[in-house]
Amino acid sequence: MQFATIEPTASRPDLPAITEEEAAALARTTVNLFRAWQLSDIEARTLLGDMAQRTWARWKDGSIGRIDRDLRARMAILMGIHKGLRYLFTDPARGYDWIRKPNAAFNGQSALDIMMRGEITDLIDLRSYLDAERGAW
Repeated sequence: MQFATIEPTASRPDLPAITEEEAAALARTTVNLFRAWQLSDIEARTLLGDMAQRTWARWKDGSIGRIDRDLRARMAILMGIHKGLRYLFTDPARGYDWIRKPNAAFNGQSALDIMMRGEITDLIDLRSYLDAERGAW
C-alpha cells in the first residue's frame, strides 16, 4: 500500500503569522504595558500562560528568547485589550487603573481578576467586552 504525500498547510493561511521580529517587539511592549498596569511578577507570568520566573526575569532585563505560538497569541490579545482601553479612555492613566477596579459588568470583579484565571479564553472574553463597549464589531 502506498500513501499520498500530504503537504503541510497553515491552520489559517488567511491570517498573517507573527514573525520572530514582531514577537520580540510584542514581548518588549508587553513588559512595558505590565509596568503601566503595575502588575506583580506573579500576575504578569500568569497572564503570559504561567511563564517561568527565570524567563520573565530575562524579559524584564531585555533578553527575549524563543516565543511560541500560544504566547504570541496571548500578547496580541493583551495589546488588543490595551488598544481598547486607549479608545475608551482619553487619559491613559484611567485605562491603566481600570484594570484593577471592580466592575459591575464582571459581578464586582476587576478585569485583572478575570484575566488572572489564566486561560487564554479569559483574555479573549475581556477583549471582546472592550470591543463591544467601544462599538467595534
